[in-house]
Amino acid sequence: MEENKEQILIRRLLTKEEAAWKELFGNYSGNLAGVCSRYLSGKDDVHDVLQNSFIKMFRSIETFEYRGNGSLKAWMIRITVNEALKHIRQHSGITTTDDFAEYPDIPNDEEPDLEEIPQAAIMKMIRSLPDGYRTVFNLFVFEKKSHKEIAGLLGIAENSSASQFHRAKGLLVQKIKEFKMSKKAQYE
Repeated sequence: MEENKEQILIRRLLTKEEAAWKELFGNYSGNLAGVCSRYLSGKDDVHDVLQNSFIKMFRSIETFEYRGNGSLKAWMIRITVNEALKHIRQHSGITTTDDFAEYPDIPNDEEPDLEEIPQAAIMKMIRSLPDGYRTVFNLFVFEKKSHKEIAGLLGIAENSSASQFHRAKGLLVQKIKEFKMSKKAQYE
């Protein structure tokens, strides 16, 4: 069976070939920076986590197990998410904020229509969520973690994870409605 480009790159990475690591960085750093920015709002924090993630990949490439096309990217994303969570725990912490007065409970009457909203605008809305809400939302939606898994990762109660997700969703619904209203007002 013929090796694909990913398998060839992995073989080169395992020999610690410098050009392979540069290629890996060039091919994946943009995507992984996007993953970081879902969790972290500061550019310096994103840069630090991205750098730490590549260092971790370099040091642990021998543990990588090829499981088919795309498994390298999945492995890299998992490392990057874990590094982002580690950074959050070390620097800002996850607040299981029970200070809900600042963020009122917003009823979720219907799922908003996201068709006409650019993806960049949606990601900006997600990044604007309070840290705990944003982290739980990202783990649940993008990483497909259960509230039980999220609770274990963040050291919070399972019901706190569910509550923060619900509130994050509510805030996003509110932000989407505001975005649509501002766009509608531009055309009137």
